[in-house]
Amino acid sequence: MSAVLKPQWRVEPFQEEDLGELIAIEKTVYEFPWTVGNFRDSVRAGYSCWAYRSPADELVGYGVLMHGVDEAHLLNLSIAQSYQRAGHGSRLLEHFIGIAHKTKAKLIFLEVRPSNLAARALYARHKFKLVGTRRGYYPAAYGREDALVLSLSLNETK
Repeated sequence: MSAVLKPQWRVEPFQEEDLGELIAIEKTVYEFPWTVGNFRDSVRAGYSCWAYRSPADELVGYGVLMHGVDEAHLLNLSIAQSYQRAGHGSRLLEHFIGIAHKTKAKLIFLEVRPSNLAARALYARHKFKLVGTRRGYYPAAYGREDALVLSLSLNETK
């Protein structure tokens, strides 16, 4: 009898060739999405850019993490609408937390819209704490929306 390997969910680096797929999701999950240029610049700058794929090789989510001295900044973490609220955001976030540990970061920072309740709940489950507010940070339908600045101490997640 031979063993048959079951296809797995996987997180893998994304490349410029993946940008069409990323933008298709980005435009459905955000009113003010990142541009192809934002993603291309992230890849070219050497940021930690990851795609989350289903066993059928469908792009389900992605994220971008920027590394600094003793810290990391989560710039984007997105899951396709049809896959939201099924644990995929947590899995991808845990991947980024693991990368930050490996790079010896002490803190991870991120910004989130106050109106993005699902993302705020995800970050709260992972012990991110509110550390500040950036006034008028995000474009909004009627002006600007603040950003909540959250951080996670990696000393607390070991």
